[in-house]
Amino acid sequence: MSALTENLHYSIRKLLVAAACAVLASCSSGSLSQSSANPVNWITPYKVDVIQGNFVAKEQVEQLQPGMSRDQVKAVLGTPLMASLFHADRWDYVFTLKRQGVEPQSFKYTVFFKGDQLERFSGDAMPSEAEFISTLSNKRKLAKVPVLEATEAQLKTAEKSRSSAPVTLPESPAASAAADAPPGVYPPLESPKQ
Repeated sequence: MSALTENLHYSIRKLLVAAACAVLASCSSGSLSQSSANPVNWITPYKVDVIQGNFVAKEQVEQLQPGMSRDQVKAVLGTPLMASLFHADRWDYVFTLKRQGVEPQSFKYTVFFKGDQLERFSGDAMPSEAEFISTLSNKRKLAKVPVLEATEAQLKTAEKSRSSAPVTLPESPAASAAADAPPGVYPPLESPKQ
């Protein structure tokens, strides 16, 4: 190699080392470390969403009524996250959601019993299911939630199509062999070795 090429390679290496040092120095400076101009912020590791507890929706809270039994409350709200032996007449429903790039969300709701009957309940203002789902999107738009109820006309149409068209399933060779076999005799589980 000629001296000119060696000098060029040496100069390029020095330039790359200087650029790397500048980037690393900018990482440690306070004002630039939080900005999007910092190259370290361009690549972030994936962080798993952490979901803990039972989400209690506004619709569920509206179903609670004083005097309900513990089983009825459990049917409406689900199993409590915390039921202490020292506070047997109190159930706590706690829900936390930690996601990358979004402020952590935390909801708490407490129900109090007197004996086996629901006495009172209190907690955070709970969002409806639709409101909570809309907060889950941090960058992408979710499609509109479809209506999950069939109209009477749709039910009648489905019933007519089900009763008018008999359903026949294609029969496999194993099913036909099993149908031809006398009762109590079953085909072997494994095919014989050949």
